[in-house]
Amino acid sequence: MRELNAPGPWQAPTGPIRSRVAFAAAHVVPQVGAENVPGAPAVVDWDATLAYRHQIWRYGLGVADAMDTAQRGMGLDWAATQELVRRSAAEAASVGGAIACGAGTDQLDPARVAGWQRGDTAALDAVVDAYCEQVRVVQGAGAQVIVMASRALAKVARSAEDYARVYDAVLAEADQPVVLHWLGTMFDPALAGYWGSDSVETATATFLDVIRAHQDKVDGVKVSLLDAQHEVGLRRSLAALDGSRVRLYTGDDFNYPELITGDSQGYSDALLGIFAAIYPAASTALQAFDANEPAQGHAILASTEKLGRHIFAAPTYYYKTGVAFLSWLNGFQDGFQLVGGLHSGRSLAHLVTLARLADDCGMLLDPDLAAVRLRALLTTNGVDS
Repeated sequence: MRELNAPGPWQAPTGPIRSRVAFAAAHVVPQVGAENVPGAPAVVDWDATLAYRHQIWRYGLGVADAMDTAQRGMGLDWAATQELVRRSAAEAASVGGAIACGAGTDQLDPARVAGWQRGDTAALDAVVDAYCEQVRVVQGAGAQVIVMASRALAKVARSAEDYARVYDAVLAEADQPVVLHWLGTMFDPALAGYWGSDSVETATATFLDVIRAHQDKVDGVKVSLLDAQHEVGLRRSLAALDGSRVRLYTGDDFNYPELITGDSQGYSDALLGIFAAIYPAASTALQAFDANEPAQGHAILASTEKLGRHIFAAPTYYYKTGVAFLSWLNGFQDGFQLVGGLHSGRSLAHLVTLARLADDCGMLLDPDLAAVRLRALLTTNGVDS
């Protein structure tokens, strides 16, 4: 094994970050020794999970919780999700940290949803009810709402009008401006045809119509399509809307350096899963933007881009494995595990490359510990380190 590098020159801010609004979408740490196997209820290590969020807040970023990075619909059940929302929101309040949490429809029985037919009015009503229940949980905890894309809605909606009907009802439930989340099929294949069309251009037009109809209820949008050109176009369309500004929170874990840096016509804010893995570097970069040093900010973000692209490589669904692996290497969890057994989603070769890329960009925060854990992983898998 090669000698590992020292961590990068990362620094926590002395005050609020001003130049961009940035959230890191955090994962959950399972309890070591619990039955966190596929299909079982999640058993969460709350101390480790919340301590990780405190690290993110210490570096001046907000936490986006109970989202796909936290394995919503992918191992984190609704009972555990509610507890996560309430605990994270309370911890955020204790330190003045920003917190936004996902509201979706994953409490619906998948077997029931599987039997629905497109355009079923009663099914659409059930989707609305499920969304509204979750919105109330997030609001009641004191967190900002992120309206997540819904597998159930994708299953039952027949047209753009069905999406408009559901989002009209859900946004009516919101008591503060929300973030709308558009998650691409590379993250969740069950969301194919979201906004009523497989055409991204047509879907974008519907998405913008929903935003126009509810500008007072929309703080911003998180777009996770891994398409920088599309995001820039959407960002400019949002900037052209009359009335209050609607933020574009990039969810592009491939192209975030250029999108956050922006151009002469604007920039993207951030709500990123990769920021949960690189939050010290992300914070240091944003502090450079605050200091009117955009080239330095871009350079820091760009130094992590290969790591981000590797963690989010296809099948992108398993990016959470990489986030948890780096968390383990850095000592923030006792075991390399995820709820639902999702840590098995990447190969040993993928993980070793991830460690090398993290080392290259200074993201192994305790190199000695990382070396010990890498050796243990290799030995366990029958490899002479």
